[in-house]
Amino acid sequence: MMKNQAANLEDLVAKEKKSHTNFVAITSGKGGVGKSTFSANLAYKLWQLGFKVGIFDADIGLANLDIIFGVRCEKNLLHVLKNQAKLKDILIPIEHDLYLIPGDSGADIFRYKSEFMFETFIEDSTLLDHLDFVLIDTGAGIGEYTQTFLHNSDDIIVLTIPDPAAITDAYATIKLAANFQKRIFMLINMAKNQEESLSIFEKIQKIAKHNIQNINLELLGKITKNPLINHYSKNRGIFVKEEPNCNPSLEIEEIARSLAKKMERNVLVQENKRFGKFFKRILGHF
Repeated sequence: MMKNQAANLEDLVAKEKKSHTNFVAITSGKGGVGKSTFSANLAYKLWQLGFKVGIFDADIGLANLDIIFGVRCEKNLLHVLKNQAKLKDILIPIEHDLYLIPGDSGADIFRYKSEFMFETFIEDSTLLDHLDFVLIDTGAGIGEYTQTFLHNSDDIIVLTIPDPAAITDAYATIKLAANFQKRIFMLINMAKNQEESLSIFEKIQKIAKHNIQNINLELLGKITKNPLINHYSKNRGIFVKEEPNCNPSLEIEEIARSLAKKMERNVLVQENKRFGKFFKRILGHF
């Protein structure tokens, strides 16, 4: 009797864990700030820390995470939505329990939706229910598709670089994202040093507090400018894997640990957070 109760308790705990995937949208005000490179390396580092991770290439029109990971993507989510493949057929295992979910390089992905497709997709997506994190690499800017992913994610990371135009666009993204989330994380990429990253964040934070009601803007971290990052971006490599002791890799690890710690605080209030349900909400906007 006690064994049966213990088994039932283990099943219940397992089911509860499955419903607590953290969906984190990574976005930027403009392109060319290293968003996809950061997303890929953060996903890999979270996996190295023992988490089960999926990374969804939602940069509609410029999907390129397969190139960054150095893998071949023959089919993507569009094939699933058109009933030409199953979700399991398009998942690309980068490592055990680290999966790339390839998007499509065109807006056609949102034209294929039906109640039958929803139910089939949700049923197929149960193989992703065990994931701790799904990182969503959105498109740059504040277009309709990006807004939809921001609206339906649990948390948002806005990435910028020390460039006036990029900072202005990052603030515009934060202002938009504040309609969906009160807590927004910032990451400063290509920073000269800690002082520069703090200076940029504090300026944006001051303006945001003055103009946006009830916003909680947090600095998640910074990545120091380093030629190794450009090298691995151009040569299809994940620098946290290949150069684990370089400064950017150590900074990514600090960011990953900080993010995981912040997510733990929310785990008790997150309900029904599964990939199939998440994507049904996404498609329901179109």
